[in-house]
Amino acid sequence: MTTKLKSSLGPLHLWGIAVGLVISGEYFGWSYGWGTAGTLGFLVTTVLVASMYAAFIFSYTELTAAIPHAGGPFAYSRRAFGPTGGLIAGFATLIEFVFAPPAIALAIGAYLNVQFPALDPKTAAVGAYVVFMGLNILGVQIAATFELVVTLLAVLELLVFMGVVAPGFSVSQFVLNGWAGGERFGGAALAGIFAAIPFAIWFFLAIEGAAMAAEEAKNPKRTIPLAYISGILTLLVLAFGVMILAGGVGDWKALSNINDPLPQAMKTVVGASSGWLHMLVWIGLFGLVASFHGIILGYSRQFFALARAGYLPPALAALHARFRTPHRAIVAGGLIGIAAIYSDGVVKLQGMSLTAAMITMSVFGAIVMYILSMASLFKLRRSEPALERPFRAPGYPVVPAIALALAVVCLLAMAWFNPLIGALFAGFMVVGYVYFQLTAHQRAKAPADALLERA
Repeated sequence: MTTKLKSSLGPLHLWGIAVGLVISGEYFGWSYGWGTAGTLGFLVTTVLVASMYAAFIFSYTELTAAIPHAGGPFAYSRRAFGPTGGLIAGFATLIEFVFAPPAIALAIGAYLNVQFPALDPKTAAVGAYVVFMGLNILGVQIAATFELVVTLLAVLELLVFMGVVAPGFSVSQFVLNGWAGGERFGGAALAGIFAAIPFAIWFFLAIEGAAMAAEEAKNPKRTIPLAYISGILTLLVLAFGVMILAGGVGDWKALSNINDPLPQAMKTVVGASSGWLHMLVWIGLFGLVASFHGIILGYSRQFFALARAGYLPPALAALHARFRTPHRAIVAGGLIGIAAIYSDGVVKLQGMSLTAAMITMSVFGAIVMYILSMASLFKLRRSEPALERPFRAPGYPVVPAIALALAVVCLLAMAWFNPLIGALFAGFMVVGYVYFQLTAHQRAKAPADALLERA
């Protein structure tokens, strides 16, 4: 059975994956942060989180270029801290990438429901899984080319959105009751700033997933740094532009707990019958599709890498005989996501909607992975000074230390404000550790992988 992925992706494909993985975060999800922190409070939260991501990506790129492995954070942490470190990073990343797609699929259903009120959003969400799992199975180059096209369209549509609503923007509307608890900054506003962290992270969540396509990249030591740096700059511009302009065109509170804030914001400016609105709904779907499709690619590679190394059942590492894609891993993550979709309306966590709860769960996984990745960077600098590093983190050790410190702050704040979801996340991790302890024989039989072990 072959376990070697095909290398066929260039820098533009990787930029499309890096931005496409994230760009749905500009279309929905983040506006739940307004309901928690207000517009001004959430702006502060977003500045904090954007600083963390900028520092993180410039540091994480060093790891990705030096260790181009489909496991991404799993590979870096295993090389730095051994099998247990790999387990923690790998399972945290898996939780991040498995829980994000159902939230995006439900948003796809909500957008389609705007045009087709008779269409059940859950049915549309499941249909999206079927279509894009199939596309991912057909081959990584086909999948990555599709991802690039829809990402370009999604970026263009966000720029159009900003241009159309800008004339209706009002600073007074944006700042009106902009702090949690009222017009003035106080204890409630400070609590809201920290409680809104998961929704600010949603603006940037999963950009690190491009690392999981590293084995399929041509010349990854050059192309991945280009993709990551251009990707984070693209997303910073889009995130702040969309959030600020949408918040100042009407009553921002009406947008704070829905899955389609951009169409509703545009409706305030141009009216419900405008062609601009219908264009946003249709082309806006490309943003959701880009992230949904890209994260399927990401979770499948994480399943694949963990299974290939013996951390999950080896059957999940099988590649399709014709397309050389991890088809079983693609289907496994999809089945979990579809089950989550049908729990919407049945399961309530901390009074959140299922979408908000899945976003929060996904963010828990991401933050744990960010912390381990930055710790791995510091550890490998000490333990493997001779490791070839085609890209070195600028401002080392200050920049990665900033990313690490902010990630720890985010994790503590999330655990404080989301104890039930945090406990559920910890429960998933404990299950993973128990499985790890019971399956040492799988890891002993796994094929050798030089990138997972210290030189």
